[in-house]
Amino acid sequence: MKQSNQTDLIHPGHVACPGCGAAIAMKLALRAMGPKTMVVIPACCWGIIAGPYPQSSLHVPVLQTAFATGGAAASGLRAALDVNGDQDTVVMTWAGDGGTFDIGLQSLSGAVERNDDILYVCYDNEAYMNTGVQRSSSTPYGTQTTTTPGREWKRSRKKNIVEILAAHRIPYAATACIAFPEDMQRKFEKARDLRGGSRFIHILATCPTGWGVASEKSVAIARLAVQSNTFPLYEVENGLHYRLNFQGSEPVENYLKAQGRFNHLQAEEVNQIQKLVDEDWLHLMDKINS
Repeated sequence: MKQSNQTDLIHPGHVACPGCGAAIAMKLALRAMGPKTMVVIPACCWGIIAGPYPQSSLHVPVLQTAFATGGAAASGLRAALDVNGDQDTVVMTWAGDGGTFDIGLQSLSGAVERNDDILYVCYDNEAYMNTGVQRSSSTPYGTQTTTTPGREWKRSRKKNIVEILAAHRIPYAATACIAFPEDMQRKFEKARDLRGGSRFIHILATCPTGWGVASEKSVAIARLAVQSNTFPLYEVENGLHYRLNFQGSEPVENYLKAQGRFNHLQAEEVNQIQKLVDEDWLHLMDKINS
């Protein structure tokens, strides 16, 4: 894989679970971002993964902050750097889906409405994994979690966070996946170099524990999400101009049956999820082709 920065800025010794997609995502992101990066981490798995100060496994400055404040803390840090004449360092918020889709959405929306010069990254494992696999608004339709057990699986769609950010007309928003590292690195390099406004990257990051998959299958499962168009890879510039990066052809069933969190689904329910994925795909294609 092409590497703009040959030195990994996440070192051995972190405490992520085996196969953790969030750890893979951070390693790939920091390869692209380089050492002139400050990372804001609201409460999430990564608040634990990095390890306690001063033994952090991240070799960039880290500001750990409250669950709801990823956007606000990044805005404040950016302002402090500007006052000190530091225009080179990039401020990157690194938050989970709970701190982005739910608890941190107000703070994020405020930061991007101001078009603050920050990069906000959501590593999405589709539930509140750090506190016991509770459902979030990022949890997909049909998923079983500890707060939607048995036949009480989640019966609402996943929130489309990129559409929400695109509606703010920010300079750049994109999706990425740990199974497509070249695509992911290119997007982080673009977001790093595109200064003067807000940028947002939404990463699908497998959680073997919460998804019910073997740790060695973490990347393969993430790849299936993209190949089945369950998690499309695309970019949006200025909220208007869409670009597709990959088109899949795998049936959604192949993605669902590989995960324990979907074991309860019957054939008709799998078909319903396929219809939802197809509907979302057609909606995205309308935007790309318009």
